[in-house]
Amino acid sequence: MELRQLRYFVTVAEELNFGRAAERLRIAGPSLSQQIKALERDLKVQLFDRDRRSVSLTQAGASLLPDARVLVAQADELRRRAAGLAVADPVRVGYVNWCPTDWSERAAGVAQLRVDTWVMPSHTQAARVADGSLDLAICWVQNADLESLSLDARLVGVDRLYALCVGSDTSPVPAEDTLVLVDDDVASWSSWNRYGEQFAAATGARVMRTDDGGVTGPTFFEHIRQLRRPVLNNPKGQDAPLPKGLVRRPVVAPTPLWTWSLVWRRGEENATVLAVVDAFTRGIGDLGLHDAGVWVPADDPHRDRGDGGE
Repeated sequence: MELRQLRYFVTVAEELNFGRAAERLRIAGPSLSQQIKALERDLKVQLFDRDRRSVSLTQAGASLLPDARVLVAQADELRRRAAGLAVADPVRVGYVNWCPTDWSERAAGVAQLRVDTWVMPSHTQAARVADGSLDLAICWVQNADLESLSLDARLVGVDRLYALCVGSDTSPVPAEDTLVLVDDDVASWSSWNRYGEQFAAATGARVMRTDDGGVTGPTFFEHIRQLRRPVLNNPKGQDAPLPKGLVRRPVVAPTPLWTWSLVWRRGEENATVLAVVDAFTRGIGDLGLHDAGVWVPADDPHRDRGDGGE
């Protein structure tokens, strides 16, 4: 059984005349008759009663016609979608420092991706989606950001933040005993500053301000050596190799979670962009947001996935 034979069957059933059906299908009458006979042999049922004067559906033909119409319609829709994807512009995606390792595989068959090489802070990437410079971005946002920029968001990743300190003690450290470094350069560190200050307010951790960009990287490590107390790690350095003499310590009571959101413009009408959203977020789950003793900011858009308890 071939799709074209089903299309021929539907057309003949609509016309109840092989000549008119052949004209509609732009094929020769004898060829149409042969294809219908081949379909009947394949299905092992007679679809039409026909003589020299009339054509009518048999009981089997009438019973199968609705299903044949559905299959032909689905095939036509698939062809339209494939054609649309083939001519669609690549979906432009930006990120901060974390992104899925398999996003090309997730988008395969859905859209072409153009991963933006301009890696910028979360608030900048979110703004670039809002102004149309990007279609999607993976960044940290709060509900206030989504409302002010008219964006929607879905969870795509979570980092469980830890503390760094001097020494060899790797035991858990209570959140209230940690220190959070925030930077006066809000153009670069707006999102981290907000997160850190909210974490400190919720847990009793101490905030310390700096103006040297030392919330991550080599300068951050120097601060830790000088402070000699557990300092909350910025997610930008989540997987960075540690210098000798520094250790990671889990933060507990509560454990801070940093959420990564996939954001897109509210009211997005580009079906390809929305298909990529679905492909990136399918099967993500809550990524630990239901775990006991974790913390996310009160205005986190994914807080309702778990208790986000403080």
